[in-house]
Amino acid sequence: MSIDPLGHTLLTIARNAIEKKFGLPVHTVTPHPDLARPAATFVTLTQQGQLRGCIGTLEACRPLATDVGKNAFAAAFHDPRFPPLRQNELEMTRVEVSLLDTPEPLRFTDEADALRQLRPGIDGLILSCGSHRATFLPQVWESLPTPPLFLQHLKLKAGLPVAFWGPNLTLARYGVQKWKEAS
Repeated sequence: MSIDPLGHTLLTIARNAIEKKFGLPVHTVTPHPDLARPAATFVTLTQQGQLRGCIGTLEACRPLATDVGKNAFAAAFHDPRFPPLRQNELEMTRVEVSLLDTPEPLRFTDEADALRQLRPGIDGLILSCGSHRATFLPQVWESLPTPPLFLQHLKLKAGLPVAFWGPNLTLARYGVQKWKEAS
């Protein structure tokens, strides 16, 4: 599978941000006109198909190249779910970059209506309620394939009970472009 020029560049930026921490030589980054535009990204690290770190931004607040580099570094060394990545793990670690579309608020009358509107495999989802907030990238549908399961786990991630539903709960969906290093 061939990766387009933007994807190749973003994966290189992400890998460089991680390897630089260990004093390793960086790879040449091919210039791309989109690198300076504001963008929101997530960088996901996996090892043998298992999550090893994932950090990102939901709002486009800094240049694409900066966002990817900072999120890659954070995913490798500051994801609170995992210890910092060690140099001996680099070879088995695969990097994936997700470039987020602008989130669109989901309009719904109740939970059943919200569930009917979700598009498995397509929608990333942001759940917010007061100080509780969480997101799942569209890739999470691979392990949580039904809308009820997807939403229940997103509530748990946000620190809410599975059965919680309230008038202040909001949902926004987004799509992504994603690129992943070859295994």
